[in-house]
Amino acid sequence: MLNKIRPALGRVLTPVGQAVARTGVSPNAITVIGTVGVAAGALVLFPRGEFFWGTMVITAFVLFDMLDGAVARVTGKISSFGAFLDSTMDRVADAAIFAGLMIGLYRAGQEPLAGVALYCLVSGVVVSYAKARAEGLGYTCNVGIAERAERLIVALVAAGLDGLGVPYVLAVALWALAVLSTVTVGQRFATVYAQAKADGGPGAGNGARNGAEKTPEPRP
Repeated sequence: MLNKIRPALGRVLTPVGQAVARTGVSPNAITVIGTVGVAAGALVLFPRGEFFWGTMVITAFVLFDMLDGAVARVTGKISSFGAFLDSTMDRVADAAIFAGLMIGLYRAGQEPLAGVALYCLVSGVVVSYAKARAEGLGYTCNVGIAERAERLIVALVAAGLDGLGVPYVLAVALWALAVLSTVTVGQRFATVYAQAKADGGPGAGNGARNGAEKTPEPRP
């Protein structure tokens, strides 16, 4: 959903990317630094129950990490490896955030809610993998009510408010994310199924499941 504002966001970040590029920091270095910062904030502060300060640290590094694309564009250092690194590091950051929440909640005696946080972690991985796998097979999968940006905003805002003492907000947010992530997985399954069926019936692609990778022409 928030992908619709990416072009406008890119225009806003370009001047900042130009300033950062003058320091000589590479886009890949920005990606790695941002991920390490997010993981440190999530896995050091969240398990201690410091949800507010953990959110502040994570947000700062998430914003820093957003500059990698802008720096890559202004320096002409856009590469396939950079895109691979960025996507992979995003998965690491997401896992760290929800793992930190899970540990913090478990230590606080909120075992059921810790289980919901674990479910959000796993379902988030499935949401991302479903899109990556679909695109690897030549299908489009740009659907979903709860993509990465939405999941991060909901989780971090709720964690920050919880850290300020707002009751129930984190529980409501995690349960909502669990439901919305499940719906998103279903949306992506349905979208890819419809495209596979149009390509030759429900059985199309069995070869890929059995180890013979399908390599269709890329779709627009």
